[in-house]
Amino acid sequence: MFTQMPSCAPSAPGLETTGHEITEGDVAQAMGWDGIVGLGEMMNFPAVAAGDPQMLAEIAATRAAGKVVGGHYASPDLGRPFAAYVAGGAQDDHETTTEAQGIARVRQGMACMMRLGSAWYDVESQITAITERGLDPRGFILCTDDSHSGTLVHDGHMNRVVRHAIGCGCDPLVAIQMATINTATHFGLAHELGSITPGRRADVILTSDLAGLPIELVIAQGRVVARDGELLVDCPRIDWPDTARGSVRLGRDLSADDFAARATGDRAKVRVIGVVENQAPTRALTADLPVRDGVIGLDGDVAHLSLVERHHGTGGVTNGFVAGFGWQGRMALASTVAHDSHHIIVAGTCRDCMAAAVAHLAAIQGGVTIWRDEAELATVPLPIAGLMSDAAAPDVAQAAQALTGAMKDCGCTLNNAFMQHSLLALVVIPELRISDKGIVDVTAFQVVGLVDQPSSATQS
Repeated sequence: MFTQMPSCAPSAPGLETTGHEITEGDVAQAMGWDGIVGLGEMMNFPAVAAGDPQMLAEIAATRAAGKVVGGHYASPDLGRPFAAYVAGGAQDDHETTTEAQGIARVRQGMACMMRLGSAWYDVESQITAITERGLDPRGFILCTDDSHSGTLVHDGHMNRVVRHAIGCGCDPLVAIQMATINTATHFGLAHELGSITPGRRADVILTSDLAGLPIELVIAQGRVVARDGELLVDCPRIDWPDTARGSVRLGRDLSADDFAARATGDRAKVRVIGVVENQAPTRALTADLPVRDGVIGLDGDVAHLSLVERHHGTGGVTNGFVAGFGWQGRMALASTVAHDSHHIIVAGTCRDCMAAAVAHLAAIQGGVTIWRDEAELATVPLPIAGLMSDAAAPDVAQAAQALTGAMKDCGCTLNNAFMQHSLLALVVIPELRISDKGIVDVTAFQVVGLVDQPSSATQS
């Protein structure tokens, strides 16, 4: 396994509080570890473009070690800020969503990583740069970004992405190239990975159909490990240390009142995070909502959204609103997976259900849970740092499938909507997010008020 060292914790200093801050010293030390192939997702793109000393020091330490600087430029601005970001050292980017953005990356010397995750469908809109515009496919890499257990177990991982690229009109050999040798070359690993040639690791798949790509035999390091979908070897079990558990620290018991956004008057014009199906970016919306007894209520598709601090036990709660999920009835969805600070994100139509869902996550020390009428519908326990499971993959996938079904029962028809839920706190992807600091306008990189018109209503 090869890993990139995380670069931005917090992802945007001043806009969120993380459980631990990563420094340039941490990055420099990690570059000497076995298996580290680069710096991962340099997502604080405004700081890089502005010449921030810490960000540039992390990049310099990576380059000095001969490793790759991973990019994460989530802005649609392809002008001077983008040029400055690339000049800062980022060598690839997976945040591209259009053909023009992909072409701009490769023309600046970056590798364009086209992704197909569980909810990010960005390959089809970019593959035309190769299939229609004729750009050299050596500048492109296929990737997944976020894929949940159900996708991995039932649909596949990189094989799923390759099939999708072929289905979008890409030549099968070019699609395979973008998932193998292109990737190995980009990360400086072509001397041991990425091609079936002497001296490389004997990691091979056998298939009878390049277009459909059924994986009929899998060889890893020269050993047959799977045949016709059946695993032929035992997977090593990881003994997680105690320090990886017990990561949910609320500091106090929370009640429905903690999830109340407050304002004066009878109505309040508030900022609302609008989710976009199959896309990571959100829309900055506003809604005119009723106020009763000082508490802002709901109307239409708008739901409550709260972030609960869970690393330092501060008891802090930030309240806001979200639209686009289609939630119905008295329900709540809560998760300790909340990129990238990974506090608890809870959304719903019932504040009592929100409190119950958060309490349940604290009791099981992490996971994803959905509640209706103050009763649990489905839960995926994630006891390792509140982010990972120590159960077998099929068991996790089954629990995730039950969660998806429960979300549909609560009115959500979006494809893999949990992925949108988990990114609601990612304060480096436009347009609007939530953090422990408040509501974040990512286009301006600043905390803004929940109530959009403080002259007629005030937030508390």
